[in-house]
Amino acid sequence: MPFQKILIANRGEIAVRIMKTCQKLNIPTVAVYSEADEDAPFVKLANESYPIGGKRVHESYLNMGKIIDCAKKAGADAIHPGYGLLSENPTFAKRCNEAGITFIGPSSRCIEMMGSKIKARQTMRDAGVPVIPGSEDAIEDVDTAVSFARNIGYPVMLKASAGGGGIGMQIVHTEDELVKAFESNARKAENFFGDGTMFIEKVIEDAHHVEIQLLADHYGNVLHVFERECSVQRRHQKIIEEAPSPLLNDDTRQKMGDAAIKAARAIDYTNAGTIEFLVDEKQNYYFLEMNTRLQVEHPVTEEVTGIDIVEQQIHIAAHKPLKWNQEDLQINGHAIEVRIYAEDPTTFFPSPGRIQAFSPPTGSNIRNEIGVQSSYMVSPFYDPMIAKLITKGKTRTDAIQILKNALAQYEIEGIKTNLPFLLKVIDHPLFQKGVTRTSFIEKQFLKEET
Repeated sequence: MPFQKILIANRGEIAVRIMKTCQKLNIPTVAVYSEADEDAPFVKLANESYPIGGKRVHESYLNMGKIIDCAKKAGADAIHPGYGLLSENPTFAKRCNEAGITFIGPSSRCIEMMGSKIKARQTMRDAGVPVIPGSEDAIEDVDTAVSFARNIGYPVMLKASAGGGGIGMQIVHTEDELVKAFESNARKAENFFGDGTMFIEKVIEDAHHVEIQLLADHYGNVLHVFERECSVQRRHQKIIEEAPSPLLNDDTRQKMGDAAIKAARAIDYTNAGTIEFLVDEKQNYYFLEMNTRLQVEHPVTEEVTGIDIVEQQIHIAAHKPLKWNQEDLQINGHAIEVRIYAEDPTTFFPSPGRIQAFSPPTGSNIRNEIGVQSSYMVSPFYDPMIAKLITKGKTRTDAIQILKNALAQYEIEGIKTNLPFLLKVIDHPLFQKGVTRTSFIEKQFLKEET
């Protein structure tokens, strides 16, 4: 057994997901929970659980000291951070290790290097990985931003160096837009991430968002576990992901996998990680960022490769070597994931409240990752994603048909959800053809709806 006991420093569906793998490995689990999550399914699933504070994340799930104290009290010798919250916080990784508790993830050094998008771009460029044309350093003020944008031409993407989830990120098409957007996005980034540093990239028109899953052990072995297509997004947040990408040909798939491995080796990366790329219609690809954690969409990779990514994270953290060579890995079939949100399907505003009835679909080639249940109160204090639905087929067409049937069976009463929206998206001719781009929802789908 790699560890005696693992504390999961997260909540909702990802806490449940990690606990299931721990159960498979016969590792007892510890949950920590806020006042709002006292009756949540992940708390009941854990072998033991500890309250850590108030409803807001800074009162509970971001309280490093309290989480580490709970791990010590429970006798946990490892902490899995899940995604979001403290998963990409280098200070938390460092404090875990200083407390003699294994952080199931990369080193604090790697998290810090890739946490700064400006530093990550510089590192990847030095390693020979293609990056999007943009500013080499931080853009200090709006005048510098305007001058730089004039040189590379509009439209440009204004980004927060410490950003994520679309926060602090905005496409600007004119100088006036840039002047208005710069200060407000810098302030937003400062409020969310404690770092208002901004930079600029050239917009890759009509791009696809494709990412490569990596696994890297402590013995120099680095594997790419193929790609995920994540182009269906709203407000820069992914809502549908699939593997493999319907865009890539075999040659580009190989080149992107090799580039991702090169990127990981450049920083001596260990554990699971993801290199995100933008890909244009000519299959040119550009480094976007590295996520030094488990991805929300990791199940589609698991479905087409048979590899339990969470299990590999635990083994790598316990200094076990990867048991495969690159040529051992294969793609089998096609998998699609949709994220189910407690939100208005038209305005996308969150829709917290009590779930009166909850009945997910079941059947062959249907996988559910769920953080709620009937009578559960969806809190306004957290991300409104309440579940993920994953389907697998021999072909992409099969996977879409199974997904369509599964979504039609899904029953959630008491709150609004995006289920009607998801059904419309997967029925859209462009999604059916597999040619959706990152601009699909805003530029096409929503305009057609109105």
